[in-house]
Amino acid sequence: MNAAELKAKLNAGSTVFGCMLTHIRNPRFATILAGGGVDYVVIDTEHSSRDRGEVADLVWALKAVGIVPIVRVASTVPYLVAVALDAGASGVLVPYCERVEDVRDCVSVAQWHPLKGENLKNAMGGKHVSQASRDYLANRHKDGIVIIGIESEPAYRNLDKIMDVGGIDALFIGPNDLSTSLGAPDKFDQRYWDVCGDIVKRAETRHMPTLIHHQTPETAAKAIEIGARFVLYSSEGRLLQRQMQSDFTTLRAAAAKRFGGDGKAKVKDTIETV
Repeated sequence: MNAAELKAKLNAGSTVFGCMLTHIRNPRFATILAGGGVDYVVIDTEHSSRDRGEVADLVWALKAVGIVPIVRVASTVPYLVAVALDAGASGVLVPYCERVEDVRDCVSVAQWHPLKGENLKNAMGGKHVSQASRDYLANRHKDGIVIIGIESEPAYRNLDKIMDVGGIDALFIGPNDLSTSLGAPDKFDQRYWDVCGDIVKRAETRHMPTLIHHQTPETAAKAIEIGARFVLYSSEGRLLQRQMQSDFTTLRAAAAKRFGGDGKAKVKDTIETV
């Protein structure tokens, strides 16, 4: 799948599936993901330490195996959107947005990169160097995916104004940040789900799908139930660890049956949620 196909599926009301990349650096890992059933991945640079070269290598490896690479930039600094696009990213996820001005600046870079300075400011106001330049840049970025993070109670209060900016393809909810902002860290209670459901509903009226980044099958399924169809589930590290836990638990039980022992697997979740 490429970015145009992914956007077409979402625009048609369909569902797409992906995970976060928080640990891997070697682009050869793309061949493992290729058989994993994902349509896209989000390459994290907000909480994970990756330099520009590593991001670019991952982006092009993922594209080569038909997975759409979206980069979660480190903050609402517009320059970081340009960095992700220069790496070849098919889309950007701008985290923890609260101010309309920040959203507008980041969306504008995604729409009109590589314009800078006065020319970018003019383009933001609808004034372009020429019609030819406008058409060229619009065509260059027509398949780009711009995702804005609604991850706090202030952002939720400002939701309509943020969506009014335009040029936004989807919204992102970070459960840890949102639940903490609501005063109950990682307590996915009824209030949390009510807020998520309201965000999803209001976004869908503007044809914007929502990503809610949950870590367990049960909570991810709940996100789907409330309408989140840009499905973002877990991370590559957590998925790998869980499968290792499952397989080695099975093998230890088989060994205990054959050779004795309690057969208990000494496993624990050691992946940090980001």
